[in-house]
Amino acid sequence: MPAVRGDGMRGLAVFISDIRNCKSKEAEIKRINKELANIRSKFKGDKTLDGYQKKKYVCKLLFIFLLGHDIDFGHMEAVNLLSSNKYSEKQIGYLFISVLVNTNSELIKLIIQSIKNDLASRNPIHVNLALQCIANIGSREMAEAFGNEIPKLLVSGDTMDVVKQSAALCLLRLFRTCPEIIPGGEWTSRIIHLLNDQHMGVVTAATSLIDALVKKNPEEYKGCVSLAVSRLSRIVTASYTDLQDYTYYFVPAPWLSVKLLRLLQNYTPPAEDPGVRGRLNECLETILNKAQEPPKSKKVQHSNAKNAVLFEAISLIIHNDSEANLLVRACNQLGQFLSNRETNLRYLALESMCHLATSEFSHEAVKKHQEVVILSMKMEKDVSVRQQAVDLLYAMCDKTNAEEIVQEMLNYLETADYSIREEMVLKVAILAEKYATDYTWYVDVILNLIRIAGDYVSEEVWYRVIQIVINRDEVQGYAAKTVFEALQAPACHENMVKVGGYILGEFGNLIAGDQRSSPQVQFQLLHSKYHLCSPMTRALLLSTYIKFINLFPEIRSQVQEVFRQHSNLRSADAELQQRASEYLQLSIIASSDVLATVLEEMPAFPERESSILAVLKKKKPGRVPENEIKEGKSPTPIPNHNNDVTNTSAASGDLLGLSTPPTSQPPSGNTGVLLDVLGDVYSTKPTANNANNTQALNLYNPKKFVCKNNGVLFENDLIQIGVKSEFRQNLGRLGLFYGNKTTFPLQNFVPTLMWSDDQGTKMSIQMKPVEPTLEAGAQIQQLINAECIDDYTDAPSMVISFLYNGVPQKITIKLPLTINKFFEPTEMNGESFFARWKNLGSSNQQRSQKIFKASGVMDLQATRTKLMGFGMQLLDGIDPNPDNFVCAGIVHMRTQQVGCLLRLEPNRNAQMYRLTVRSSKESVSVEICDLLAEQF
Repeated sequence: MPAVRGDGMRGLAVFISDIRNCKSKEAEIKRINKELANIRSKFKGDKTLDGYQKKKYVCKLLFIFLLGHDIDFGHMEAVNLLSSNKYSEKQIGYLFISVLVNTNSELIKLIIQSIKNDLASRNPIHVNLALQCIANIGSREMAEAFGNEIPKLLVSGDTMDVVKQSAALCLLRLFRTCPEIIPGGEWTSRIIHLLNDQHMGVVTAATSLIDALVKKNPEEYKGCVSLAVSRLSRIVTASYTDLQDYTYYFVPAPWLSVKLLRLLQNYTPPAEDPGVRGRLNECLETILNKAQEPPKSKKVQHSNAKNAVLFEAISLIIHNDSEANLLVRACNQLGQFLSNRETNLRYLALESMCHLATSEFSHEAVKKHQEVVILSMKMEKDVSVRQQAVDLLYAMCDKTNAEEIVQEMLNYLETADYSIREEMVLKVAILAEKYATDYTWYVDVILNLIRIAGDYVSEEVWYRVIQIVINRDEVQGYAAKTVFEALQAPACHENMVKVGGYILGEFGNLIAGDQRSSPQVQFQLLHSKYHLCSPMTRALLLSTYIKFINLFPEIRSQVQEVFRQHSNLRSADAELQQRASEYLQLSIIASSDVLATVLEEMPAFPERESSILAVLKKKKPGRVPENEIKEGKSPTPIPNHNNDVTNTSAASGDLLGLSTPPTSQPPSGNTGVLLDVLGDVYSTKPTANNANNTQALNLYNPKKFVCKNNGVLFENDLIQIGVKSEFRQNLGRLGLFYGNKTTFPLQNFVPTLMWSDDQGTKMSIQMKPVEPTLEAGAQIQQLINAECIDDYTDAPSMVISFLYNGVPQKITIKLPLTINKFFEPTEMNGESFFARWKNLGSSNQQRSQKIFKASGVMDLQATRTKLMGFGMQLLDGIDPNPDNFVCAGIVHMRTQQVGCLLRLEPNRNAQMYRLTVRSSKESVSVEICDLLAEQF
């Protein structure tokens, strides 16, 4: 509120005083209602109110509104104040308009006209008031009304500096609302050249505007680089007396310096011209040199301003990642801050060094500070600084210091804050795997993790150690021995029981020769933990016990007694009850050969990227240093051991490792497992006579996979092809499962990707090769990784060729990789949806519509299910017609993101649909509309 000086607005001062003196809420409301009645009568009855009186009453209304009360009159009087030539009256008018007037108001035309009059004024104060009002409202209507005037004000030679400054910030505000407001062509150069303006305030405001424009269109505004470097050079070489009006505690123009350094971080490299690059490096060196100079003031404002510029310069050095000298110098400078008494400086230094640790030029320099960082992890008072120290240790770790860092993190884990334990566990697990030269060390580390912080060891971590053990013969015996010893502890975490149960069930025979770990001892040790465990872990242990019968026939009777126990056979948990009954029957009726086949060791897992790193990135998006595991020792996430008894292939659990393994779903009957194992899953066996007629029995329909991710892609007498897929943003992962339904092996089995050159530029696909022979009755898996680069209209095809009984076969299928698979569902309320819908509908090129007859019965529940499977967010309660469906989503591609809205209107009387799709790109609208229309 404007200050009330003297008796200039005595009535307002008295009213505010009365409000402050009210003893209760009721008294305040009574006083406000009295004042509102007085103001209303004045506005209605007194036609001779002068500007001062209008200003006073409008000010009172504004004060009442700011107290939280609704104001439904006085708007016209405020608009009238805009035409006043007195600054105080015009100011109050603009203030009221900025705070209370809705952009849909009927007065908006009058307001816009008044603003236009002020923008054309020769009085810079009036122009500035108008610009501030436009920026405060910042609506699309304002952008459309003043999109031409403001850029002209900004670049005109006649405009005063103070107005240019406001115009730049006003244009930035409108650009964020309506990006198309900024003109191109010659305007680009004129806006860029504001960086050369003599007035530092104009340059500061213009830098903010140009930074936003560069993020939208870096190529068009590339010319700003040399001007930004030139301006930065003049600032960092200036003394604090040269820029006296813009020097803050002996630091010349710190805010502008930071803005320029951030602007340059939009380009990689920031300067292609060697001369400009050299000048920039000189600027950065000068900033580093100044950081070493004695402080010119002991006040905290001086050090804050100086360090703000320094840290932004270091960010630019890290961003460039090309000058080894600068990177090492930056690291040494940050190292000095690690012992600074300011907590914030220590935090910022650790954060920046995390980034430096990922550069080949400065990694070794960062490692020199290892001891100080370890001390920070242990001794810091602030938990966020300790967390940052852990992040830096993770980032600086390599094969030379891995064992030391992992050990220090393990030591600290016992006393670490609960808030960071889970993340530390993930980091230790990743480092131990990545830098393990001896996998016995890796096993020791993970078991120590479970012992020290068992509650914080996620499923992915203990799945991972089992994957490693199963895939490496040399460590299996050691793992069995070590986990057996760990299980002997009186207090044993449930995660340790899970790992112990799994490993002993697979490899307990490797240590059974020692009397101290005989089959009898192993079984009794595991079963002593049974009653303390959750139902899921008990189910795992029952699976281990049935495997013991195969490994150690001599303890069959003891294991069968456990299966027969009332607590298992009559368990309230259906999974435990079924496992106990089926495993008991399996142990009784199956021959030793069948038992050995069903319960053989788990096969090696397919090699692929670790899932633990993905979990860590999900927990801290954007903050995990690049320390990834991408070599051959990275199998898929392990299937749930609850499922592995009945199917020894990796397909028994989470087939693709796309998510954490699902909990086991019990079959619908106590003999379900036995039937799956022993039954004949194929009812017909093809002969050579019908082998050529493979397409006649084709069950393939590509349309059904538009709204689903899993199922049977193709099936005939010879082969079944299933798919399981998952998509995240612009990335997709498919698992194709080829099942041989015949009694003959399929020879020369070769899947080949088929697509046009145009598709190859719009989608990237990597396929894992498969074995050339698919044995009779067997199933093999092929993994496919896909990335959407740009929008496309036709999914790639797969040609599968093979020989069946000497006869060549060829099958062509479309992969379920339609553009809608890359949707991210987007929640919106009704107001946001229809505002966006209206904006996208302004151009026919952004929308696509189809009116078509229903292909079957119009079942609205089935329609709802299909729309949910399509990938967009189904928005309930948005459309006025409850039968209509509206959806929102964003199509993710490498090159762009396209927002998309959809409206499906069923007409049950006419058995017709009307489908409308609107997006920011015409080709996407058309393709989405075509895909979805085929579903109904």
